[in-house]
Amino acid sequence: MPHRPVSLRAPKGSVAASEIAAAIDALLADAAADGAPNVEFPAEVLAAAEAAAGAWREGADAHADATDVPFVTLDPATSTDLDQAMHLERTEDGYRVRYAIADVPLFVALDSVLDAEARRRGETVYLPDRRIPLHPTAISEGAASLLPDQAAPAFVWDLRLDRSGTVTGTSLGRAVVRSREKLAYDAVQDGIDAGDGHPMMLLLQEIGALRTRKEAERGGASLNIPEQDVEADGDRVRLTWRSILPIEDANAQISLMTGMAAADLMIRGGAGILRTMPPAPEENVERFRRQAAALGVPWSEDLDYGAFLRTLDWHDPRHLALLNQAASLFRGAAYAAFTHADELPEDAEQAALGAPYAHATAPLRRLVDRFVLLTCLHHARGEEVPPALTAALPLIPEIMQATGSVAGSLERRALDLVERTALGGLVGGTFEGTIIDRRGGEKHDAEKRDTEKQDAGTSPVRVEVQLLDPPVTAWVETDGELGGTLRVRLEAVDVAGAGARFVPVGVDGATAGAAGEESAS
Repeated sequence: MPHRPVSLRAPKGSVAASEIAAAIDALLADAAADGAPNVEFPAEVLAAAEAAAGAWREGADAHADATDVPFVTLDPATSTDLDQAMHLERTEDGYRVRYAIADVPLFVALDSVLDAEARRRGETVYLPDRRIPLHPTAISEGAASLLPDQAAPAFVWDLRLDRSGTVTGTSLGRAVVRSREKLAYDAVQDGIDAGDGHPMMLLLQEIGALRTRKEAERGGASLNIPEQDVEADGDRVRLTWRSILPIEDANAQISLMTGMAAADLMIRGGAGILRTMPPAPEENVERFRRQAAALGVPWSEDLDYGAFLRTLDWHDPRHLALLNQAASLFRGAAYAAFTHADELPEDAEQAALGAPYAHATAPLRRLVDRFVLLTCLHHARGEEVPPALTAALPLIPEIMQATGSVAGSLERRALDLVERTALGGLVGGTFEGTIIDRRGGEKHDAEKRDTEKQDAGTSPVRVEVQLLDPPVTAWVETDGELGGTLRVRLEAVDVAGAGARFVPVGVDGATAGAAGEESAS
């Protein structure tokens, strides 16, 4: 399963951070003119959120009391919109996983002003120095967040696993919970590495490893691509790589397991919303196999693509290039709503997981999860899905597609700004990279037919180079073989928009040519 897109945070207090903030302001102003949501909420939405945050207990009379269960949360250290809390224990037959998910529907009633605003936004948008939240902070970082030592309403999944990590039993109910600790990925991983791990996190690591093995057995695949990160460098910023920590992967497996349980519940109940992805087209698989061979990392015929991806180490630039190019195998993800069993999509699987799957664990940050959780609850109780919810289900996929497109565009444009700002302090520097793609040299069709002009109209040859430090790719007007190394110089950076211009300065497995002006990405 692909990881979340790159996330960059600009260190505050530096000149570069101020430049980034100003550029993001301009970006958001342009986006708002095109209909993108604002960071700020309308006054009536804020008032409704404050009222809901103060009155949630009035609607929680039927919630069980699970405040005696010592749940913990695991997130980035700075997160305050905490969707999930867990309690893990070993049992006689295997494991018990209780997974509490923020009860956002208790705060956001169907067809309310809060619901309408959430449908307009679709998801929280993460930008380098701010975010555009799905819900007002009175809900997302306040009453609905599973903050430590705060009573909060939740959907509680109770999953029983055997010793191999196979789910043998599932139940779902509503309860009031109280998290005991807010754990952070970095600190947890440091403790585990030092031999002094948190007991529940050691169990999470154990269960996560079993679930990863199950994923491999299903033929599932993960794109374990490192994130770009930003570090302070005086008044400037610099880009670095950030590896996905093992404990993050283990935590993701718990969420994926819950999403698969939700999908199973909805399929059996005959209504819900699945997150689907078709198998990679054979031509994409073959193209990727050729790319692997060209980069000198052959893909053995006896490995499926998930197993092959697990052999790749991003520290090798050729492997990193393949991991990025493997995105072509993970296309076509969509949401599929159904209100009757005969509307279930023909291919209900999420191909990257090798199983049916639903988004069900991030309702503070993603619209669809709220509808999935409510639907699952009715199925778990053996109830009919209410007409208002049934009517809403078919509307959500289109909303998620439209809002996801807006969010993706904003995030990409913001990341480009951060990259260009960071590269601005490196102009004149020389870097070594690996050639990962080659384009150009083809003649236009009309000129191919005209032998008298066979030397005219040829597009320039250029290669894409993967740099490890800084962690960017760049197109350079030169020629070379895939997998070869190329030294390039950063000639200029236009932070406002044109991008970065790299030129070749030395070659190993490539032939230097004229400089091209291209954007780093």
